Amino acid sequence: MAAGLTLLTGCGEAPSAGRSDAKPAPRSSHASPTTPGPHGSPTPARTPHRPRPELPRGGRELFPRYRMVGFCGLPGAAALGRLGTGDPAERADEIEKTARRFAAGREPLPVLELLAVVANSTPGPDGTYRSRTPAATIARFHRLARRRRAMLLLNVQPGRAAVLDEVKALREWLVHPDVGVALDPEWEMGPGAIPGDSYGRTDGHELTSVARYLSGLVEAHDLPEKPLVFHQVATSVVREQSALRPQPGVALIKSADGIGSPGLKRGTWKRLVRELPDGLHTGFKLFYEEDAQGGSHLMTPNEVLALRPQPEYVMYE
Repeated sequence: MAAGLTLLTGCGEAPSAGRSDAKPAPRSSHASPTTPGPHGSPTPARTPHRPRPELPRGGRELFPRYRMVGFCGLPGAAALGRLGTGDPAERADEIEKTARRFAAGREPLPVLELLAVVANSTPGPDGTYRSRTPAATIARFHRLARRRRAMLLLNVQPGRAAVLDEVKALREWLVHPDVGVALDPEWEMGPGAIPGDSYGRTDGHELTSVARYLSGLVEAHDLPEKPLVFHQVATSVVREQSALRPQPGVALIKSADGIGSPGLKRGTWKRLVRELPDGLHTGFKLFYEEDAQGGSHLMTPNEVLALRPQPEYVMYE
C-alpha cells in the first residue's frame, strides 16, 4: 500500500455505528494457451485457432451451473479479511473445501476476492482517499487463482475517486477470462465525505455504466461471462436500483453485507432482496469473527442455503 495512507477495516465493513442494519489442482483441459504478460500475469496467446476462452472450470456461463464461494482480503492487512492472512496457498485450499460445502446440486467455483482499491481515512497525495494495490500483488494472486482454477475478483473501494475510472485502471487484468469485479459502494464517498465516517453510495445508473464497460471487454476479447458483484450493507447504499440494466456477458450479483446474528442477517437479507430487478443474481457475506460475537454464531452452510432466493455467491471475511 502507498506509504502514509491509513487502511480502513473490512472488505466493505463500515463503522460500527452503521451496523444496526446487520452487516496445485490440475489445469482445466479447456484452459486457453497463455504467454507471459505484464507483471508476470498470463496473457491469452493470439493464435488463429485457439479455443474460445472459458471459465476456470469450464463453460462460458456462471449460472446456474456454478455456486461461487470465496474469501476476501489483502496481504499484510489481517483486519481486511481472511484471504490476507497466512499463506495464500493454504487459504486457497480452505476456500476449496468451504466451496464444496455450499455446492447443493451445483458445481463449486472458488473465488479469491482481492482488495485492488482500498478506501483510506486520509486523502493521500491525490486527495482521493483511496490507494491501489500494487500490480505485483494482483499478479501473484492471479497466478494462484490460475493454478487452483479459481475466479479472481478485484474488489474496488473507491473513496472519492470515480468508480469507473478505478475499474478501467484494472483493464490489464479484466481482459482475462478468470477475473471479475466486486464493488463496495459503501466506501464510495461524495465531495467532503470521509471513508469510515458515514456510508457512501452508488446508484443503478453508475452500476450499469460499469456493467456496460465490462460487457465491452467481454465482446472485444470473446470472454466468458464475467461477474460484477456489488456488496450492499443497507438500502441507502444503492439508490435507484430500478435503473440497473443487465448487460450482455455480465452476471450482476447483489451481495447482502452486514454483521450480526443469524436473525439480524436474515432481516437484512429480506430487505435487500425485496423487489429484485430482472436478471440480478444474489450473494451473501459472512464474517468469521464479528458474526459470532455476543454469544451468537456464524451461519452454517445449511442456514445460508435456506435463504430465498438461494445465494449464488457466498463470501467470507
